[in-house]
Amino acid sequence: NLKAILAEAGTEFSKVAKCTIFLKNMNDFGSINAVYGNYFPENPPARETVEVSGLPKYVNVEISCIACL
Repeated sequence: NLKAILAEAGTEFSKVAKCTIFLKNMNDFGSINAVYGNYFPENPPARETVEVSGLPKYVNVEISCIACL
């Protein structure tokens, strides 16, 4: 979803300055980190990861990002 949202805004992953990852279970961090690394292979943006008790629609992960145009 982020790729489509960034494209609609006229930007891309290389322009992302910061991401926040919300995890329902911090034990999923390793798996999420491996996938995340595929989208930011070089010069990854600033990032914070937090565990939360629940997310909308009962998903296990949600990612928010701030990107430049």
